Amino acid sequence: MLALLVVTSFWWPQDASLARYDFLVLAAVGLQVFLLATGLERPREALVIAIFHLVGTAMEIFKTAHGSWTYPEESLLRIGGVPLFSGFMYACVGSFMARIIRLMEIRFDFYPPVWAPWILAVLAYANFFTHHYLPDIRWGLFAFSALIFARTWVVYRPDLRDRRMPLLAAALLTAFFIWIAENLGTYASAWVYPDQADGWTPVSLAKMGSWYLLIMLSFVLVTLVHPPRRAERAI
Repeated sequence: MLALLVVTSFWWPQDASLARYDFLVLAAVGLQVFLLATGLERPREALVIAIFHLVGTAMEIFKTAHGSWTYPEESLLRIGGVPLFSGFMYACVGSFMARIIRLMEIRFDFYPPVWAPWILAVLAYANFFTHHYLPDIRWGLFAFSALIFARTWVVYRPDLRDRRMPLLAAALLTAFFIWIAENLGTYASAWVYPDQADGWTPVSLAKMGSWYLLIMLSFVLVTLVHPPRRAERAI
């Protein structure tokens, strides 16, 4: 999806009868069909990814209405100021997580009580909306995530042996890679932040905090189809 954003920004004809954003919607649908048809993605995973799509699109509609960012190009397949391909960008995060948990046989050491990550996820999602009207509680959410996942390790198997990483480190690394992808996306004019209206500038590193919380939300949603499994033994 990211590759399509970048490639079409350079090679999309200005007089094309199909808007670039609309092409991205159709391409995203085609990619989803391909993943299901080839078995790379399972139907139960597609269901939770559909939830990602709805959750992401709802936030996009709210955020664009409040001027957090804009989609500068015209298109037909959109809701308000939000082209429908935007929901697929959130779905890509969910798809990646669901498949990586399954393919790398991810398990956890010292996973917190199941209710704790759900409280974090609900509060994080709510804060994306409420901070426009109420105090921003993201620093409290960072602290809460550190508290509940401080002892949690991800055990994964990329080859023939298990390896491990602190869950918080995995979340931070994923947020960093998404931040890099966001820079590529804004450079390709897929969407534009207010400080980029007069020309592209790198996305603030502060955005990594938002992506970190989104990763936590995404991880919790994926547990609907891949419940956390306890590692059988320490490594």
